[in-house]
Amino acid sequence: MPVSIRPINKEDDPVICTIIKSVFEEHGINRPGTAYFDESLNHLSDFFTVKSSAYFIAEADDVICGGAGIYPTDGLPPDTCELVKMYLLPQARGKGLGKALLEQCIDFARQHHYHKIYLETMPELQKAINIYHQLGFELLPSALGNSGHYSCSIHMLKSI
Repeated sequence: MPVSIRPINKEDDPVICTIIKSVFEEHGINRPGTAYFDESLNHLSDFFTVKSSAYFIAEADDVICGGAGIYPTDGLPPDTCELVKMYLLPQARGKGLGKALLEQCIDFARQHHYHKIYLETMPELQKAINIYHQLGFELLPSALGNSGHYSCSIHMLKSI
């Protein structure tokens, strides 16, 4: 299965929006206080034009199957970015694609002089949490920054 990871473009917006929302629905976490209700989902390519941000699209066999991004979320320390909107379709999981996306995001963060990556998630996404732990993310006692995702009860940080 040929896999590629590339920056998002405007044509990807409707597909990645549908993918992200479908993952929320799959896990029953499509509730207020999550990215499910972020207006930016409808135009992610525009959202990631902010300086020192990027969103990467994962494709397998030339089909978009997920994505992940790095964003300088309001309220985070200047040396810290947030891993955001990392979601994969079920058929793309367990093949190393999530890890490849995450590594691309970490590389981008390093290149843009971030020293830490923060993320927020939910207990229902246990497989993702396990991968975050394997890649060196550690649990925090509370949220950092002002993401607005008050339904996310798990907060993690990784030094890079």
